Amino acid sequence: MKNFFHAAILLFVLLNPFLMVVYLQSIIEKLSTKEFTAVLIRAGLISTAVFVLFGVLGDAIFSKILHARFASFQIFGGVIFLLIGIRFVFQGDSAIEGLRGEAKYVAGAIAMPMMIGPGTVSAAMLAGGRLPPYWAALAIVMSVALCLATIMVLKRVHDYVKPRNERVIERYVEITGKIAAMIVGTFAVEMIMTGLNDWLTASDLF
Repeated sequence: MKNFFHAAILLFVLLNPFLMVVYLQSIIEKLSTKEFTAVLIRAGLISTAVFVLFGVLGDAIFSKILHARFASFQIFGGVIFLLIGIRFVFQGDSAIEGLRGEAKYVAGAIAMPMMIGPGTVSAAMLAGGRLPPYWAALAIVMSVALCLATIMVLKRVHDYVKPRNERVIERYVEITGKIAAMIVGTFAVEMIMTGLNDWLTASDLF
């Protein structure tokens, strides 16, 4: 049971709904609660399916199916997050809006790369390595559901507070977003360096 809660908490922390809300600011403002909930649920279902897949199959996906090392995924994921962090620092929320593309693709854009990344995939694989498949899947579903519920609560808080303190909210999002972007960029560089180190020190592909 200890491993179950540890796996669930780790994935929830890496999903970080509080940071995600900053990146989803423009969507939160444009969509109604009903529309936002539908988009968020679709993104959650996509992410959950991916996490469960990696949790059950683990490293076999990379070594047996993709014939690639997990380190390569870390490097690529790190580059993606680094680009997002750099664009957010200089362009603000418009950078994320540009990366999302058309509205009909919003759910997929939230899932990847906002929810699905090297860190969260690693957490899913760790859950699968420490727990039986059923419990690993349950831990993943619980973490994603809690993340989505937290985002929805923050959406409601935003909708209630903004009309009364719009300028304060905008300033808070701007400052918090840029600080978060620098943190994301720092972790992105760390992911790239870790991936390079693992890739260079590995003796072979498998």
